[in-house]
Formats: sequence, structure tokens, C-alpha cells
Amino acid sequence: MKRFAASEPMPMNETSPARPPISPASWWRAATIVCLLLMATATATGVSMYEQFKAQIQHLQTKLQSTAQIKYIAVLLDDSQAPALLVTLDPQDGALQLQRLNSVTEGREDSMQLWALPASGDPRSLGVLESSGKTLRLGANDKTLADVPQLAISVENKGGVAQGKGPRLPYLFKGAVVQKAL
Repeated sequence: MKRFAASEPMPMNETSPARPPISPASWWRAATIVCLLLMATATATGVSMYEQFKAQIQHLQTKLQSTAQIKYIAVLLDDSQAPALLVTLDPQDGALQLQRLNSVTEGREDSMQLWALPASGDPRSLGVLESSGKTLRLGANDKTLADVPQLAISVENKGGVAQGKGPRLPYLFKGAVVQKAL
């Protein structure tokens, strides 16, 4: 038998050591490893997405709680039907928010007083506007405007009308109360 040097190419008719054939068990083992890696990646991705989703829900819930949820709104109009006062109630805030829409203010010896005008019964005072600022707050709760179809403003002596008495003068502004669907 002739020996060949390492630098000489081996002739084709000589038998070379053959690689053993790849068995089906080897293919299954490789496929199982690949599947396990894919499952681990999918599980890690799923857990990460779930945590991100939880964080987004928590962020939106916090944002929703801090956003005003206006339940009642009224625009009080003057004699010429021009908007004079915007009244909103946010039950979470526990206050009526009043915003002046015109330049009418009370005099030195006068006070403006907000009235609830129920469908039946006497007017009920909701408070005296203590400040001549553009926005004001009066304490209120969810039931303050329940079953009240209209609000009105009257000008009264300084400090307003005593509790249990009606307005002294005719209403300066008047408007319908609308209950907003939440």
C-alpha cells in the first residue's frame, strides 16, 4: 500500500474515513433545544409585556382619578341671554366651581348669592360669592344639584340673605342645570 504525504492530495479511489450518518435522534435533540429556547424567549417576552400592561393601567387609573369628573353644568344667562356665569360640580372635588363670563361685579355694599331653584318649593341658597375674582368655589356635594332644574344669582346686601329666606331682589342671572353622563 502506498503512503501519501500530507501535502499530496488523496486519490479518489482510496477510501477515506466516512462521517457517521446523522441519526434521527440527533435531529430531535436539536429541534427540542431550539423549541425550548423559543419557549423561554416567548415566556420572557410575555411576562415583560404583562408587566408593561399593568404599569400602563396603573398610570391611566391615577390619571383618571386626578382628572375632573364634572357631573353637573349650568350656564347662567343675563337679561340679554348672554352667558354670565359658568357653574360646574365635580363630586370628587366636593365643590361648585363658578367662573364669571362677563364683567359684572357686585358693589361695595352688595353680595352675589347663588340659588338652587327646585321644580317645587322655595329657592335654596347655595352660598354667597365672597370674592370678585374670575373663578370661585363653593362647598357642595353630589346631592346639592340633584333634582334642581335651574340655578340663579341675585344681588343681596353684604353677606347675603339669612338661611331659610328667599332672595330679596329679582334674579340677575338664571340658567338650566344639565346633568352630564359620566
